[in-house]
Amino acid sequence: MTTFSTTLNHTNLRDIWYTMIGIPGLEDAHIWISIPICSMYIVAIAGNALLLFLIITERSLHEPMYLFLSMLALADIFLSTVTTPKMLAIFWFQAGGISFASCVSQMFFLHFIFVAESAILLAMAFDRYVAICYPLRYTNILTPSVISKMGIASVTRSFFICFPLIFLVYRLTYCGRNIIRHSYCEHMGIARLACDSIKVNIYYGVIVALFSTCLDVVLIIVSYVLILCAVFRIPSRDARLKALGTCGSHVCVILLFYTPAFFSFFAHRFGGHSIPLHVHILLANLYVVVPPTVNPIIYGVKTKQIQERVIQVFSLGKTFC
Repeated sequence: MTTFSTTLNHTNLRDIWYTMIGIPGLEDAHIWISIPICSMYIVAIAGNALLLFLIITERSLHEPMYLFLSMLALADIFLSTVTTPKMLAIFWFQAGGISFASCVSQMFFLHFIFVAESAILLAMAFDRYVAICYPLRYTNILTPSVISKMGIASVTRSFFICFPLIFLVYRLTYCGRNIIRHSYCEHMGIARLACDSIKVNIYYGVIVALFSTCLDVVLIIVSYVLILCAVFRIPSRDARLKALGTCGSHVCVILLFYTPAFFSFFAHRFGGHSIPLHVHILLANLYVVVPPTVNPIIYGVKTKQIQERVIQVFSLGKTFC
């Protein structure tokens, strides 16, 4: 018995394979669940790719707001692609097997993209703040150089925040538990399969949440409080509505991004057993496809310049046909 335990405790990490079981309790419905998820994934890739194409090819869209939007579209493509193909493989072919290294890679890129996208949303809030509070200095403050530096800072911050997660899961001892009750790999899901204490992992996860995502949310709220103060000082009612309208798309995207994330965070820590596991996992699955699907639709509906450019592209396509 001792020899067996010792062998498991010293398993070579390269030899560990996990089995992801998709959505526990809803295995019989996997095929039906995969239909909307696959459809949303296709729409997310097509919609965000179209958005990127429009912004890159149309010079009139080379403004700060649209450059930040292109960063968001790129992050959405990566966020859904890191998780959805494997998720669909589980639903369609029961292909839940994944090596430890691949699982850790998926974990890193998932958290990396999430933190980077949060920073991009903060940058977009700053863009709206400058546009409304300092309209005459807008182009002088948000120059292409400043925008590129903000993009690089978002990626760099995300990398340094998420890279330690790799070491935190590699330092743990694993001893035979290899069933992941989820559709993709995330930090605490891997850590809970270890045999030794995961307090450091838990503390670091909370610190990351507080000093990255929560801090971003606080700064976004502050920026919108300042925006509202500036807007209500505008004497013209039409001008106030126009100013608020420019923020509408961004507010919708913010709510769509953070609401399910915070629900999942608090439900896992304070929900106990009151919320079934399959509800957590189903929401987590939808979370990586719904915002990337809806974001380009929101901006397409609410942004006149994008609407006009889409109409031009499709009209040109019909002409060639």
